[in-house]
Amino acid sequence: MNEYGGTDVVQVAPASLTFHRGNEIIVGLRLTPKGLYRWHTSCCKTPVGNTFGPELPFVGIVAQAFDTGSTNADRIFGAPLGAGRSKFAIGNPPEHMTKLTARLVLHAARLVIGWKFGGGTWPHPFFDRETRAPTHPIVTLTQDAREALRPLCGPTPSPSPPPP
Repeated sequence: MNEYGGTDVVQVAPASLTFHRGNEIIVGLRLTPKGLYRWHTSCCKTPVGNTFGPELPFVGIVAQAFDTGSTNADRIFGAPLGAGRSKFAIGNPPEHMTKLTARLVLHAARLVIGWKFGGGTWPHPFFDRETRAPTHPIVTLTQDAREALRPLCGPTPSPSPPPP
C-alpha cells in the first residue's frame, strides 16, 4: 500500500496470465453474489488478481507483484493514469489521485474491447471456456460476515479480532 492506503493495480488480458505452479492453491472470494472475484492463495492469502468474470476480459493485478530488484512497475507499465475509490484514502491525496479521469476510462475501455475481440480472453486463468464457471473454489461472504469484518477495515481499523 502507498502512503494513502492505496494500491496500484495493472489491468492485463486474461490470456496473458498463466501460473507455472501453485494453481491448486488459488481460491476466490466475493463480497456479494454479483461482486468482483478476488483471487488469492489459500495458504497465505496473497492476492493473485481481481476479475468481474469472463464476459469482461481483464485481470487486475497488484503492480508491486512485478517489482524485482532494479525493475519497478512504473518502468514496465508506465505511470498510473488515475485513481479510483479515493474516498477511502488515508489523509489528503493529491488532486490527480482523487478523480476518475476520461483518459483512464477510455484507455481501459480500449484495452478491454481489444482483448474481447482480439483473442485476449482465452485461455482464462480463472474460468472454464465451455461453461464460463470458475475453475477454482469460491467463497461468497454473507451480509453478516461482511458486517463482522467491517471494523477491521478502513483507515482506522479497530484491534478487535474477527468473530469465530
